[in-house]
Amino acid sequence: MSYSKSSLVSLVDAMAGVPVLCVGDVMLDRYVAGTVERISPEAPIPVLKVDGETEMLGGAGNVVRNLVALRAVPRLVSAVGEDAAAAAIATALSTLGCGDGALVPEAGRQTGVKVRFMAGGQQMLRADHETVAPLGSVARTAVLQAVTARMDGSGAVVLSDYGKGVLADGIAGEVIAGAKASGRPVIVDPKGRDFSCYRDADVITPNRLELSEATSMPVTGANDAIHAARALLHRHGFGAVVATLGKDGMAVVPAAGEPLLLAAEAREVFDVSGAGDTVVATLAAALGAGVPLGEAAALANVAAAIVVGKVGTAVAYAAEVTDALRHQDISAAEAKVMALESAIDRVRGWRRRRLKVGFTNGCFDLLHPGHVSLLAQARRACDRLVVGLNSDASVARLKGAGRPVQGEAARATVLASLADVDMVVIFAEDTPIRLIQALRPDVLVKGADYRLNEVVGADLVQGWGGTVALARLEPGFSTSATIARLNTGAP
Repeated sequence: MSYSKSSLVSLVDAMAGVPVLCVGDVMLDRYVAGTVERISPEAPIPVLKVDGETEMLGGAGNVVRNLVALRAVPRLVSAVGEDAAAAAIATALSTLGCGDGALVPEAGRQTGVKVRFMAGGQQMLRADHETVAPLGSVARTAVLQAVTARMDGSGAVVLSDYGKGVLADGIAGEVIAGAKASGRPVIVDPKGRDFSCYRDADVITPNRLELSEATSMPVTGANDAIHAARALLHRHGFGAVVATLGKDGMAVVPAAGEPLLLAAEAREVFDVSGAGDTVVATLAAALGAGVPLGEAAALANVAAAIVVGKVGTAVAYAAEVTDALRHQDISAAEAKVMALESAIDRVRGWRRRRLKVGFTNGCFDLLHPGHVSLLAQARRACDRLVVGLNSDASVARLKGAGRPVQGEAARATVLASLADVDMVVIFAEDTPIRLIQALRPDVLVKGADYRLNEVVGADLVQGWGGTVALARLEPGFSTSATIARLNTGAP
C-alpha cells in the first residue's frame, strides 16, 4: 500500500507533544573547522588552520535533537563519565528543554566525544574519545531504575545503540520487556551483527549493511531487503523491520501483512551523518501518537531525505517535513522559502563550505526594478543572499491600511524565483533584528536612502566582524508611488 503525501500532512502535527523515552549511548559531536593552505614540513600531512569549533549532541543525543525538532518531548536516559564532556551534554539538553531525563555518571567512564576536523566542507580526520565497555553494576542499576521511573507516560521507547555499552549486558532486553509489559511500542536503532539482544522489539531499523551482516544475506536491492528482513522477523520475533536502503529508499516489512517499498526522497545527498537517528526519532514520535506503521515510515522517509540534504549531523524540523509533503515536486532541503529554524541549518551548512552570507530585508510589495537592482547589488557582495520578508501583519503596521497588495506567500514566491536570492525567511516583527541575531550574516545590505546608523542590526554585524553596505537606489521606482498612480488612474 502507498500513501499520498498530502494525506500525511495532518500527521506531522500529531507528533507534537508526544513523550518519547530514549535510552542509549549519548555523546558529543565536535566540529573543528578551518582552512588548509600547506603541507606540514614535519610529515606529509595537511596543516589545518583552525577558524572555529562547534559542538552538538550526538548518538542518542541526536535522536533527542530530532525529537525536539519534530516537537515531540524526549526523555533521555544514558550513562556518562564525570568529565567536562558530560557537563556540556547536560547543558545542551537543558538548552533544548529536555530536563526530564537522567545522565547516570560512572567513575572511570569517558564520555564519548567525536571530533571531526573539517576543511572546505569535507572531513579530514575524525578522533574519538570514548569508553567502550558494559556498565558496572551500580550504573547499570541506576540506568534501569531511571528507565522504569520514566516509562509511565511515555508514548514510545527508542533504543539508540551505538555499541558503547549503555545497552550491553542485557540492558536492552530488560528495557524492551518493561516497555512491552506497559504497552509502549519499542523502536530500535541497532548495532553489531547479533540482533538477538533486541528480541521482541516492535520495530528495528537497520541500514543496508547492518541488515546484510545481521542475516549473512546479500542485500543489493529492495527484494533482497525484504527476504533478509523476513529472516530477522523469524529469528528474533520483531514486530517489523524498517530497512533504510539509501538510493533504493526504504523497505517496511511487518511480521503480519504485506511489505511496503518507499522510494528514495532525496534529490541531492550532502551528508548521511545522523540520518538513522532521524528515522528512528520520526518513527517513535509517529507511533507514539498512534500513527500506523506504514504512514509513520513514510514520514520518516521524508524526514531522512531532508537531513541528508544538509551538511553535518542535522535534524528535520516539523515545518520542513510539512513543506516536503505539500510540495511533491521539490525537496524541502532545496526550497528557498524557509522557517527560521531551517534557515539556521542551511546557513550553518554554507559556512562550513566557507561561503560568505549576506542579508537584506524589506516588504517587497509589488516587486519593481528598484527592488531587483537592490537584490542584485546585495548578491554581488556575498556568496549566498538571505532576504528577510515582512509578514502581512508587519507590512500593515508599517505601511498602513490596504497594504500589502500581495500576500506574504505571493511575495515570498516572487522573491524566491529570482536567481540572486538564495533564501527567503518571513518575519512577523517590525524589524528583522531577531533574524539577524540568529543568522549572523557576514554582510548586511540596505538601500542608500538609509544612513549607516539607521540600519537595523548594523552594530551587531560590525560587532562580529561583518560589514554593512548601502546599495545604490534606482531613481523613479517606489511601490507606494505605483499604488498611488493606480488609485488615481495616472499612467
